[in-house]
Amino acid sequence: MNKELLDALEVLEKEKDISKEVMFEAIENSLVTAYKNHFEKADNVTVTVNRNTGDYQIIAAKTVVEEVKDPITEISVYDAQEIDKKYEPGDVVNVKVESKEFGRIATQNAKNVILQKIREEERKAIYDQYYGKEKDIVTGIVQKINGKNVSINLGKADAVLSEKEQVKGEVFTPTERIKLYIVEVKDTPKGPKIVVSRTHPDLVKRLFEAEVAEVKDGTVEIKSIAREAGSRTKIAVYSKNKEVDAVGACVGMNGARVNAIVSELRGEKIDIINWSENPAVLIENALSPAKVVSVVADDEAKTAKVVVPDYQLSLAIGKAGQNARLAARLTGFKIDIKSESQAKELDKIGEEEIDFSEEDEEV
Repeated sequence: MNKELLDALEVLEKEKDISKEVMFEAIENSLVTAYKNHFEKADNVTVTVNRNTGDYQIIAAKTVVEEVKDPITEISVYDAQEIDKKYEPGDVVNVKVESKEFGRIATQNAKNVILQKIREEERKAIYDQYYGKEKDIVTGIVQKINGKNVSINLGKADAVLSEKEQVKGEVFTPTERIKLYIVEVKDTPKGPKIVVSRTHPDLVKRLFEAEVAEVKDGTVEIKSIAREAGSRTKIAVYSKNKEVDAVGACVGMNGARVNAIVSELRGEKIDIINWSENPAVLIENALSPAKVVSVVADDEAKTAKVVVPDYQLSLAIGKAGQNARLAARLTGFKIDIKSESQAKELDKIGEEEIDFSEEDEEV
Protein backbone atom coordinates (compact mmCIF):
# COMPACT_ATOMS: atom_id res chain seq x y z
CA MET A 1 0.00 0.00 0.00
CA ASN A 2 2.87 2.36 0.83
CA LYS A 3 4.43 1.72 -2.58
CA GLU A 4 1.09 2.51 -4.23
CA LEU A 5 0.98 5.76 -2.26
CA LEU A 6 4.49 6.76 -3.39
CA ASP A 7 3.66 5.84 -6.99
CA ALA A 8 0.49 7.92 -6.84
CA LEU A 9 2.43 10.92 -5.53
CA GLU A 10 4.96 10.51 -8.36
CA VAL A 11 2.12 10.65 -10.90
CA LEU A 12 0.61 13.72 -9.24
CA GLU A 13 3.95 15.50 -9.33
CA LYS A 14 4.58 14.71 -13.01
CA GLU A 15 1.10 15.09 -14.46
CA LYS A 16 -0.47 17.70 -12.18
CA ASP A 17 2.70 19.57 -11.18
CA ILE A 18 1.86 19.07 -7.50
CA SER A 19 4.87 18.82 -5.21
CA LYS A 20 5.25 15.51 -3.36
CA GLU A 21 6.26 17.44 -0.25
CA VAL A 22 2.98 19.36 -0.33
CA MET A 23 1.06 16.09 -0.57
CA PHE A 24 3.05 14.49 2.27
CA GLU A 25 2.10 17.47 4.43
CA ALA A 26 -1.53 17.08 3.34
CA ILE A 27 -1.50 13.41 4.36
CA GLU A 28 0.00 14.30 7.74
CA ASN A 29 -2.65 16.98 8.28
CA SER A 30 -5.42 14.59 7.20
CA LEU A 31 -4.30 12.02 9.78
CA VAL A 32 -4.28 14.70 12.47
CA THR A 33 -7.81 15.65 11.36
CA ALA A 34 -8.91 12.03 11.51
CA TYR A 35 -7.46 11.70 15.01
CA LYS A 36 -9.25 14.86 16.13
CA ASN A 37 -12.55 13.70 14.63
CA HIS A 38 -12.26 10.40 16.47
CA PHE A 39 -10.86 11.54 19.83
CA GLU A 40 -12.32 15.12 19.76
CA LYS A 41 -8.93 16.74 20.32
CA ALA A 42 -5.50 16.57 18.72
CA ASP A 43 -3.43 19.26 20.44
CA ASN A 44 -0.98 16.65 21.71
CA VAL A 45 -0.59 14.72 18.44
CA THR A 46 2.11 14.79 15.76
CA VAL A 47 2.11 12.80 12.53
CA THR A 48 5.18 12.08 10.38
CA VAL A 49 5.31 10.29 7.03
CA ASN A 50 8.59 8.80 5.86
CA ARG A 51 9.30 10.43 2.49
CA ASN A 52 11.22 7.38 1.23
CA THR A 53 9.07 4.47 2.39
CA GLY A 54 5.61 6.02 2.84
CA ASP A 55 5.44 4.61 6.40
CA TYR A 56 3.79 6.90 8.90
CA GLN A 57 3.71 7.33 12.66
CA ILE A 58 1.07 8.95 14.81
CA ILE A 59 2.47 9.99 18.18
CA ALA A 60 0.39 11.27 21.09
CA ALA A 61 2.27 13.09 23.86
CA LYS A 62 0.72 12.00 27.19
CA THR A 63 1.47 13.20 30.70
CA VAL A 64 2.22 10.56 33.33
CA VAL A 65 -0.29 10.78 36.23
CA GLU A 66 -1.27 8.75 39.29
CA GLU A 67 -4.94 8.77 38.29
CA VAL A 68 -5.99 9.11 34.65
CA LYS A 69 -8.89 11.52 34.09
CA ASP A 70 -8.34 12.19 30.38
CA PRO A 71 -7.01 9.08 28.56
CA ILE A 72 -6.36 11.14 25.42
CA THR A 73 -3.77 13.37 27.08
CA GLU A 74 -2.82 11.34 30.15
CA ILE A 75 -1.24 7.96 30.89
CA SER A 76 -1.03 6.09 34.19
CA VAL A 77 2.27 5.52 35.94
CA TYR A 78 1.76 1.76 35.51
CA ASP A 79 1.23 1.99 31.71
CA ALA A 80 4.08 4.46 31.31
CA GLN A 81 6.48 2.18 33.16
CA GLU A 82 5.39 -0.68 30.94
CA ILE A 83 7.00 1.34 28.17
CA ASP A 84 10.03 2.38 30.23
CA LYS A 85 10.51 2.05 33.99
CA LYS A 86 12.21 5.47 34.18
CA TYR A 87 8.93 7.37 33.80
CA GLU A 88 7.55 9.19 36.85
CA PRO A 89 4.43 11.34 37.42
CA GLY A 90 4.77 14.64 35.54
CA ASP A 91 6.87 13.15 32.73
CA VAL A 92 5.64 13.22 29.12
CA VAL A 93 5.49 9.94 27.23
CA ASN A 94 5.27 9.68 23.42
CA VAL A 95 2.71 6.96 22.73
CA LYS A 96 2.30 5.43 19.29
CA VAL A 97 -1.29 5.46 18.09
CA GLU A 98 -2.58 2.90 15.61
CA SER A 99 -4.70 4.43 12.87
CA LYS A 100 -6.99 1.40 12.89
CA GLU A 101 -8.36 2.84 16.12
CA PHE A 102 -9.98 5.61 14.06
CA GLY A 103 -13.57 5.17 13.08
CA ARG A 104 -14.80 4.75 9.49
CA ILE A 105 -16.18 8.31 9.43
CA ALA A 106 -12.89 9.77 10.66
CA THR A 107 -11.00 7.87 7.96
CA GLN A 108 -13.40 9.10 5.27
CA ASN A 109 -12.91 12.67 6.49
CA ALA A 110 -9.15 12.21 6.22
CA LYS A 111 -9.58 11.03 2.62
CA ASN A 112 -11.68 14.11 1.85
CA VAL A 113 -8.96 16.37 3.27
CA ILE A 114 -6.40 14.77 0.92
CA LEU A 115 -8.68 15.04 -2.13
CA GLN A 116 -9.47 18.67 -1.34
CA LYS A 117 -5.75 19.43 -1.04
CA ILE A 118 -5.11 17.77 -4.41
CA ARG A 119 -7.78 19.95 -6.03
CA GLU A 120 -6.43 23.11 -4.40
CA GLU A 121 -2.84 22.36 -5.40
CA GLU A 122 -3.87 21.47 -8.94
CA ARG A 123 -5.71 24.79 -9.30
CA LYS A 124 -2.73 26.64 -7.78
CA ALA A 125 -0.26 24.91 -10.12
CA ILE A 126 -2.36 25.79 -13.18
CA TYR A 127 -2.82 29.38 -11.97
CA ASP A 128 0.93 29.81 -11.38
CA GLN A 129 1.73 28.35 -14.80
CA TYR A 130 -0.56 30.71 -16.72
CA TYR A 131 0.01 33.71 -14.47
CA GLY A 132 3.64 33.45 -15.57
CA LYS A 133 2.43 33.75 -19.19
CA GLU A 134 0.32 36.85 -18.56
CA LYS A 135 1.05 39.55 -21.19
CA ASP A 136 2.48 36.88 -23.49
CA ILE A 137 1.23 34.73 -26.36
CA VAL A 138 0.21 31.08 -26.24
CA THR A 139 -1.04 28.59 -28.79
CA GLY A 140 -4.55 27.30 -28.19
CA ILE A 141 -6.78 24.72 -29.85
CA VAL A 142 -10.33 25.67 -30.73
CA GLN A 143 -12.69 23.33 -28.86
CA LYS A 144 -16.14 24.55 -29.80
CA ILE A 145 -18.15 27.61 -30.73
CA ASN A 146 -20.53 28.72 -28.00
CA GLY A 147 -22.77 31.29 -29.65
CA LYS A 148 -20.53 34.33 -30.13
CA ASN A 149 -17.80 33.00 -27.83
CA VAL A 150 -15.12 30.47 -28.65
CA SER A 151 -13.92 27.82 -26.19
CA ILE A 152 -10.14 27.38 -26.37
CA ASN A 153 -7.97 24.65 -24.85
CA LEU A 154 -4.57 25.98 -23.75
CA GLY A 155 -3.18 22.64 -22.58
CA LYS A 156 -3.78 22.34 -18.84
CA ALA A 157 -6.51 24.98 -18.79
CA ASP A 158 -9.38 26.26 -20.90
CA ALA A 159 -10.14 29.84 -21.86
CA VAL A 160 -13.01 31.62 -23.55
CA LEU A 161 -12.31 33.98 -26.43
CA SER A 162 -15.12 36.48 -26.01
CA GLU A 163 -16.76 38.32 -28.88
CA LYS A 164 -15.11 41.66 -27.98
CA GLU A 165 -11.66 40.04 -28.07
CA GLN A 166 -12.23 38.49 -31.49
CA VAL A 167 -11.18 40.10 -34.76
CA LYS A 168 -14.26 41.01 -36.74
CA GLY A 169 -14.71 38.60 -39.61
CA GLU A 170 -12.47 35.84 -38.25
CA VAL A 171 -14.07 32.40 -38.38
CA PHE A 172 -12.79 29.48 -36.32
CA THR A 173 -13.25 25.73 -36.69
CA PRO A 174 -12.86 23.03 -34.00
CA THR A 175 -9.32 21.55 -33.63
CA GLU A 176 -7.82 24.65 -35.29
CA ARG A 177 -4.62 25.98 -33.66
CA ILE A 178 -4.46 29.74 -33.10
CA LYS A 179 -2.18 32.22 -31.37
CA LEU A 180 -3.67 34.19 -28.47
CA TYR A 181 -2.52 36.99 -26.19
CA ILE A 182 -3.12 36.42 -22.47
CA VAL A 183 -4.53 39.69 -21.18
CA GLU A 184 -5.11 38.63 -17.57
CA VAL A 185 -5.17 35.57 -15.31
CA LYS A 186 -7.57 35.67 -12.36
CA ASP A 187 -7.59 33.25 -9.43
CA THR A 188 -11.13 32.05 -8.67
CA PRO A 189 -12.60 29.28 -6.46
CA LYS A 190 -13.40 27.31 -9.61
CA GLY A 191 -9.87 27.59 -10.94
CA PRO A 192 -7.97 30.21 -12.95
CA LYS A 193 -9.97 32.42 -15.30
CA ILE A 194 -7.77 33.24 -18.30
CA VAL A 195 -8.71 36.26 -20.41
CA VAL A 196 -7.35 35.90 -23.97
CA SER A 197 -7.43 38.18 -26.99
CA ARG A 198 -6.88 38.24 -30.74
CA THR A 199 -7.33 42.02 -30.98
CA HIS A 200 -4.77 43.31 -28.46
CA PRO A 201 -1.94 45.37 -30.04
CA ASP A 202 0.63 43.47 -27.98
CA LEU A 203 -0.34 40.27 -29.81
CA VAL A 204 1.45 41.73 -32.83
CA LYS A 205 4.37 42.82 -30.67
CA ARG A 206 4.81 39.33 -29.20
CA LEU A 207 4.55 37.77 -32.67
CA PHE A 208 7.44 39.96 -33.82
CA GLU A 209 9.45 38.94 -30.74
CA ALA A 210 8.85 35.29 -31.59
CA GLU A 211 9.61 35.67 -35.30
CA VAL A 212 12.44 38.23 -35.33
CA ALA A 213 15.61 37.26 -33.48
CA GLU A 214 16.83 40.87 -33.34
CA VAL A 215 13.64 41.92 -31.54
CA LYS A 216 13.85 38.99 -29.13
CA ASP A 217 17.46 39.73 -28.14
CA GLY A 218 16.86 43.48 -27.84
CA THR A 219 18.96 44.59 -30.82
CA VAL A 220 15.80 45.99 -32.40
CA GLU A 221 13.29 47.70 -30.11
CA ILE A 222 9.58 48.11 -30.80
CA LYS A 223 9.00 51.70 -29.68
CA SER A 224 5.31 52.08 -30.51
CA ILE A 225 2.45 50.15 -32.02
CA ALA A 226 -1.03 51.10 -33.25
CA ARG A 227 -3.53 48.53 -34.42
CA GLU A 228 -6.99 48.21 -35.90
CA ALA A 229 -7.35 44.47 -35.54
CA GLY A 230 -8.08 42.54 -38.72
CA SER A 231 -7.34 45.51 -40.94
CA ARG A 232 -4.01 47.28 -40.37
CA THR A 233 -1.19 47.72 -37.86
CA LYS A 234 1.56 50.32 -37.77
CA ILE A 235 4.70 49.54 -35.81
CA ALA A 236 7.67 51.84 -35.14
CA VAL A 237 11.04 50.16 -34.61
CA TYR A 238 14.51 51.36 -33.64
CA SER A 239 18.02 49.93 -33.34
CA LYS A 240 20.86 51.44 -31.29
CA ASN A 241 23.24 49.42 -33.45
CA LYS A 242 23.77 51.56 -36.55
CA GLU A 243 24.81 48.49 -38.51
CA VAL A 244 21.40 46.89 -38.03
CA ASP A 245 18.51 47.97 -40.27
CA ALA A 246 15.57 47.80 -37.84
CA VAL A 247 12.89 47.78 -40.54
CA GLY A 248 14.81 45.30 -42.69
CA ALA A 249 15.26 42.92 -39.77
CA CYS A 250 11.52 42.91 -39.11
CA VAL A 251 10.62 42.47 -42.77
CA GLY A 252 13.12 39.65 -43.31
CA MET A 253 14.57 38.31 -46.52
CA ASN A 254 11.96 38.61 -49.27
CA GLY A 255 9.46 39.60 -46.56
CA ALA A 256 9.58 36.14 -44.95
CA ARG A 257 9.37 37.33 -41.35
CA VAL A 258 6.59 39.87 -41.68
CA ASN A 259 4.66 37.57 -44.05
CA ALA A 260 4.66 34.83 -41.40
CA ILE A 261 3.06 37.30 -38.96
CA VAL A 262 0.59 38.55 -41.56
CA SER A 263 -0.39 34.93 -42.21
CA GLU A 264 -0.97 34.31 -38.49
CA LEU A 265 -3.14 37.46 -38.41
CA ARG A 266 -5.03 36.22 -41.47
CA GLY A 267 -3.99 38.92 -43.90
CA GLU A 268 -3.88 41.95 -41.62
CA LYS A 269 -1.66 44.61 -43.27
CA ILE A 270 1.43 45.69 -41.33
CA ASP A 271 3.37 48.93 -41.90
CA ILE A 272 6.84 48.89 -40.32
CA ILE A 273 8.51 52.28 -39.94
CA ASN A 274 11.68 53.70 -38.42
CA TRP A 275 11.30 55.41 -35.06
CA SER A 276 12.79 58.89 -34.60
CA GLU A 277 13.18 61.18 -31.61
CA ASN A 278 12.38 64.04 -33.99
CA PRO A 279 8.56 64.32 -34.00
CA ALA A 280 8.43 65.70 -37.54
CA VAL A 281 10.48 62.82 -38.93
CA LEU A 282 8.47 60.29 -36.93
CA ILE A 283 5.17 61.69 -38.20
CA GLU A 284 6.44 61.68 -41.78
CA ASN A 285 7.45 58.03 -41.40
CA ALA A 286 4.16 57.15 -39.70
CA LEU A 287 2.13 58.44 -42.66
CA SER A 288 3.86 55.93 -44.93
CA PRO A 289 3.21 54.84 -47.65
CA ALA A 290 2.15 58.43 -48.42
CA LYS A 291 4.82 61.00 -49.42
CA VAL A 292 5.07 64.13 -47.31
CA VAL A 293 6.07 67.65 -48.39
CA SER A 294 6.41 69.20 -44.93
CA VAL A 295 5.66 68.63 -41.26
CA VAL A 296 5.37 71.32 -38.57
CA ALA A 297 5.11 69.67 -35.15
CA ASP A 298 4.38 71.31 -31.81
CA ASP A 299 5.95 68.96 -29.27
CA GLU A 300 4.32 70.63 -26.26
CA ALA A 301 0.78 70.74 -27.67
CA LYS A 302 1.27 67.36 -29.37
CA THR A 303 -0.17 68.69 -32.61
CA ALA A 304 1.21 68.63 -36.13
CA LYS A 305 0.38 70.20 -39.48
CA VAL A 306 1.29 68.07 -42.46
CA VAL A 307 1.35 69.00 -46.14
CA VAL A 308 1.30 66.30 -48.81
CA PRO A 309 1.20 66.41 -52.63
CA ASP A 310 -2.32 66.76 -54.01
CA TYR A 311 -2.26 63.27 -55.52
CA GLN A 312 -1.14 61.79 -52.16
CA LEU A 313 -3.89 63.30 -49.98
CA SER A 314 -6.28 60.34 -50.12
CA LEU A 315 -3.39 57.93 -49.52
CA ALA A 316 -2.15 59.94 -46.52
CA ILE A 317 -5.62 60.03 -44.96
CA GLY A 318 -6.41 56.44 -45.92
CA LYS A 319 -9.70 54.66 -46.37
CA ALA A 320 -12.17 56.06 -43.83
CA GLY A 321 -9.25 58.00 -42.34
CA GLN A 322 -7.45 54.86 -41.17
CA ASN A 323 -3.89 55.78 -42.18
CA ALA A 324 -4.05 59.18 -40.48
CA ARG A 325 -5.79 57.70 -37.44
CA LEU A 326 -3.17 54.99 -36.94
CA ALA A 327 -0.34 57.49 -37.51
CA ALA A 328 -1.82 59.70 -34.79
CA ARG A 329 -2.03 56.79 -32.34
CA LEU A 330 1.48 55.63 -33.19
CA THR A 331 3.08 59.05 -32.65
CA GLY A 332 0.81 60.47 -29.96
CA PHE A 333 0.23 63.63 -32.05
CA LYS A 334 -3.00 65.11 -33.32
CA ILE A 335 -2.28 65.35 -37.06
CA ASP A 336 -3.90 67.84 -39.46
CA ILE A 337 -3.26 66.83 -43.07
CA LYS A 338 -3.63 69.22 -46.02
CA SER A 339 -2.78 68.93 -49.70
CA GLU A 340 -0.37 71.45 -51.25
CA SER A 341 -3.18 73.28 -53.04
CA GLN A 342 -5.21 73.43 -49.80
CA ALA A 343 -2.19 74.75 -47.92
CA LYS A 344 -1.56 77.43 -50.59
CA GLU A 345 -5.21 78.47 -50.49
CA LEU A 346 -5.01 78.85 -46.70
CA ASP A 347 -1.79 80.85 -47.03
CA LYS A 348 -3.46 83.12 -49.60
CA ILE A 349 -6.44 83.68 -47.32
CA GLY A 350 -4.05 84.47 -44.50
CA GLU A 351 -2.22 87.07 -46.63
CA GLU A 352 -5.52 88.71 -47.63
CA GLU A 353 -6.53 88.95 -43.97
CA ILE A 354 -3.25 90.68 -43.20
CA ASP A 355 -3.75 93.13 -46.08
CA PHE A 356 -7.29 93.87 -44.93
CA SER A 357 -6.15 94.58 -41.40
CA GLU A 358 -3.49 97.01 -42.70
CA GLU A 359 -6.07 98.94 -44.78
CA ASP A 360 -8.37 99.03 -41.78
CA GLU A 361 -5.61 100.56 -39.67
CA GLU A 362 -5.07 103.26 -42.28
CA VAL A 363 -8.74 104.12 -42.29
